[in-house]
Amino acid sequence: MTTPDFLPAAAPVARLIQELHKLPGIGSKTAQRLTYYLVRMPAEEAHTLAQAIVAVKERIILCSQCQNLTEQDPCPLCTDPARDRSIICVLEEPLDVLALERTHCYKGLYHVLHGVISPMNGIGAEELKVRELLARLKDEAVQEIVLATNPNLEGEATAMYIQGLVAPFVPRVTRLARGLPVGGDLEYADQVTLTRAFQGRQTL
Repeated sequence: MTTPDFLPAAAPVARLIQELHKLPGIGSKTAQRLTYYLVRMPAEEAHTLAQAIVAVKERIILCSQCQNLTEQDPCPLCTDPARDRSIICVLEEPLDVLALERTHCYKGLYHVLHGVISPMNGIGAEELKVRELLARLKDEAVQEIVLATNPNLEGEATAMYIQGLVAPFVPRVTRLARGLPVGGDLEYADQVTLTRAFQGRQTL
């Protein structure tokens, strides 16, 4: 990472700017703005923020079953007796679990990969939580795997790879439906989205 062109600042300020600049999506100007915002923040709020960051690093772990972020192992989702244990939804990141849970439409279990296969970024299957998924299929009476990776090149490649691995262990492997978004216009849809929407058409 190249060193940003920071304005002269006191050592603690310069250090904080540099640390914030390491965060994804934070450029040098944004790092400076955040730093000076934090400088002006009341001390109590600053300490609360610092404590929250420390708590995340000290208390958050990965669930040994689904690999989601949790404070207890196994996590509350995995130990919930109301969840359908015959189906596992495979997701890329922990934030995807939150997104799906907000819909209240899925009552099965989850498995978080923590990334996707991306040769351009040097990420192979061995960096993902695939081995842990296969171990679950040997221990649990899973009847269906739902592949819910993102509908992009890396997500599709990862889904195809996992499908080949899990197919011998489960009766059914499915993929989330893809198509036109609500409120979208046909003329603005890309070719792949439009094709899949047409192929996935339903009887009314």
